Amino acid sequence: MLPLLAPPLLAIPFPAFDPVLVSVGPFAIRWYALAYIVGLLGGWWLSRRLVANARLWGGTSPMQPSDLDDALLWIALGVILGGRLGFVLVYNFDYYSAHPLDALMVWRGGMSFHGGFLGAVLAMVLFARSRGISVWSLFDVVAAVVPIGLFLGRIANFINGELWGRVADVPWAVIFPTGGPEPRHPSQLYQAGLEGLLLFAVLMGAVALLWFGSGPLGLVIALAMVFNLLAAALVAAFQTGLAPLPGTLQAAPGEGTDIAKAPWAAPPSAASASAATAPKPKATVRSPNT
Repeated sequence: MLPLLAPPLLAIPFPAFDPVLVSVGPFAIRWYALAYIVGLLGGWWLSRRLVANARLWGGTSPMQPSDLDDALLWIALGVILGGRLGFVLVYNFDYYSAHPLDALMVWRGGMSFHGGFLGAVLAMVLFARSRGISVWSLFDVVAAVVPIGLFLGRIANFINGELWGRVADVPWAVIFPTGGPEPRHPSQLYQAGLEGLLLFAVLMGAVALLWFGSGPLGLVIALAMVFNLLAAALVAAFQTGLAPLPGTLQAAPGEGTDIAKAPWAAPPSAASASAATAPKPKATVRSPNT
C-alpha cells in the first residue's frame, strides 16, 4: 500500500463530472464518444486545408480535398468498429461471449483506444489502395492532425475519472473518485499536454518546413511516432501502471499486470475504470453496465 504523501488540504477535489453528456431513453452520448466525434471532424477539417495547400507538397498535392471527405467515413468506421471490437475482446470478453448481441450496443459505452487506432490504420490502407493514393502520403496527413483527437481523448479520460496517476504531493494533485483517498497525479492532463498540444505544435512546425513535399514519404508520421514514444516514457513515471513502450504489459512493483491499467488503455467511463483496476479474487462474468 502506498503511503499518503500529501495532506488532503493540498489536493484538489475531483469535479462532479457525469460521464454521460446527454441521454435520451436508452441512448447516451458520453464524453469519450464526443472526443471521438470532435476529433474526427476537427482532423477532417484541418487535413482538407493541408491537402489543398499545394505549396506544402512541393507544388503538387498527392490527393484532392474531396478524397478526404470519403476517407473520413472510412476512418470513422474503422475507429468505431476497431474501438468496439478491442473493448469487447480485451476488457470484458467473458460477458460479451455470453451476451454477444450486447456488443452491438455501442451507445452503452465501451471503446478501446488501441482497437480504434488499428481500425483506423486498416481503413486508411484499404482506402488509399482503392483510390490509387500513396498510403504514406495519407498517413502523413492524418498523423499531422491526430493530436487533436489525442488531446480530446485524454481530456475525456480526466472527465471520466479514469487512468489517474501515482500518489503525489504536488499542489495540483487530484483526489479521484476511484483512486482512493490519496491525492494523485492527473496524468491524463500531462498526456493531453504532451500528446496533444505539444505534439500538434511540433508537427505543424514540421509541416511548415515543407516536410510533406521534401524527403521520403512518411517523415511526418515517423516524427509523430518517435515523439509519442518519448512522451509515453516521460509520463510513465507519473502513472500507476508503467509501460515503457505502447502495447507492453510491464507494471510497477506491486501494481500487477492488469491490461486495463496500462497508460495507453482508454476505458469509456469511471465505472469501467474502477471495475478494471479493482482487485478480483476470482474470475466472474459480469455486465459492463453494472
